[in-house]
Amino acid sequence: MATFTVIIPFYQREPGILTRALDSIFAQTYSDFDIIIVDDESPLPAARELEGMDAGERDRIRVIRQPNAGPGGARNTGLDNILPGTTFAAFLDSDDIWLPTHLENAHKALTTLEGDCYWASMQADEDFYYHFGMAKLEEEAGARRVMDEPLVLEVADLASVMLRNWSFLHLSCMVIARPIFETIRFEPTLRLAAEDVLFFCDCILAAKRPILCDAAGAGRGRGINIFHSIDNQSPQFLRQQFNTWVALDRLEKRFSRRPQDVASIAAYKNTARRQALWSQAGLVRRRKVPDLQMLARWMMRDPALIRTVFELGTGKIRSAR
Repeated sequence: MATFTVIIPFYQREPGILTRALDSIFAQTYSDFDIIIVDDESPLPAARELEGMDAGERDRIRVIRQPNAGPGGARNTGLDNILPGTTFAAFLDSDDIWLPTHLENAHKALTTLEGDCYWASMQADEDFYYHFGMAKLEEEAGARRVMDEPLVLEVADLASVMLRNWSFLHLSCMVIARPIFETIRFEPTLRLAAEDVLFFCDCILAAKRPILCDAAGAGRGRGINIFHSIDNQSPQFLRQQFNTWVALDRLEKRFSRRPQDVASIAAYKNTARRQALWSQAGLVRRRKVPDLQMLARWMMRDPALIRTVFELGTGKIRSAR
């Protein structure tokens, strides 16, 4: 039994990507961990990446192969297979890497402060311009310092702060304690959308003390990132936006008694509607058939989509004048 179980959902085509992630785990200054790799029907089997590994390291890894269920489904499988006695679960995407002190900082903060939900900052990267360090929250959200080395902050009403700005939380920087990972799961049907945001929110609402560490915990690696490969011309884009709307709709219900949060979520939902409709209009302009079945499914769930169609059409007519 280990203090940490590291969960890696794996779906890659190129060799070496998983090896790089594992190397960053075994380079940790805090070494009481085991690893679950969930091979989500990866084109390159995870087991192939483990060939030739040091026997001592290999013995600390379990590989679970399953039919493809998406990253959320793979992470759920990892959570379901954590051994009794493990205190914390830590996530690492297979295309990311950890900085050496990530688990050491997490363990110190969580045990000293009796926290149960933890995020570190994401290492600065020109491709990750939309993420920022936790220290920024001292100015923007009135965060309170609860530890100086490393710098750890506590934010009142963290879920509301997250809804206003999603740019400071990342799954590869997240650690949760047993009371959280025994009960909270990802919604795998929302793959390629906002399943991580919904999971963050559920963990925050269930946590007794969520804490945020300014020290970088992870850096972006290089590999298949299916989410980033989808743009508004991709066949999956409409489904992605629909799943995003569904996730936001569920969030809205969770925050139904908090008008300011509902307003933030409603704005995000309207953005999803607009982006979805513009993508289908783009298909028509390119003389391709829009996904009428998905649009009809969306309208059945969300009659406001019809209003958005008229709003966009009216705006186009006015701009033409």
